[in-house]
Amino acid sequence: MRYTIALTLLAATTAATACDKCANYDNANFRIKQVTVQHDARIAATIWEVTVEGTAGKTTPAPAGQLNGAPVLGYVFPTTLKSTDVGFSATDGIVALALTSHPDFDDSPLWDENADGDYGNDGVVWHPHWVVLNEDKRVAGGLAVKQFAEGDKSVKLPPTNPGMPMYMDSPGYQVITEGNTIRVVVPDYRINNRRDFSFDGVACFMEVNTGGAEGGHGSGDKPMLGVYKVYSVASKDLTLPYKVR
Repeated sequence: MRYTIALTLLAATTAATACDKCANYDNANFRIKQVTVQHDARIAATIWEVTVEGTAGKTTPAPAGQLNGAPVLGYVFPTTLKSTDVGFSATDGIVALALTSHPDFDDSPLWDENADGDYGNDGVVWHPHWVVLNEDKRVAGGLAVKQFAEGDKSVKLPPTNPGMPMYMDSPGYQVITEGNTIRVVVPDYRINNRRDFSFDGVACFMEVNTGGAEGGHGSGDKPMLGVYKVYSVASKDLTLPYKVR
């Protein structure tokens, strides 16, 4: 039941127009045909895959030229995992693994995804985040990454987090794009050795809000990172029906 309200809101937005710029990315590269999570005992990891009608990962956002209003495209796996399974402190919400691209900023400073020796210039390269999503009616997609008060000592984030006051981690898993598939490899120990969870797949457009100040952390009228448009949902109704193979 804890997923029902937010997932219903998100599913309802698949037919809605959230913003003019969202339409620029509404193409076959974000129309999901299938999602799978398969366990491979040989490498003690799960392999998460999204298969689309077009070419997975080919479309990336056009830069906004600043952090405020920066676009983020994502292939997202909502799951029934607990926040504590992926290194956060206990909190309500939907734990999701998001594969994202955003050219205006780099939020994975520990990882050099394009292997050029510069750890701060590769936000456009598809990379993973663990996030906790909660309901947020301030955005058309009905969901946002859950925030907390800056400096709140009761909140625990993994040491690989990007240093923002929201439930987000930058775990550095390998992401591979190949034809119509994008996949990510997640070691078993990084999800508390869980294989009994359910999941779904969503392709969506998100946007950053800094409250008008570069480096700011949102404002009262918009969340720091919200969902503005859903392009497709693997199950069509976001019931998280899929199981790990």
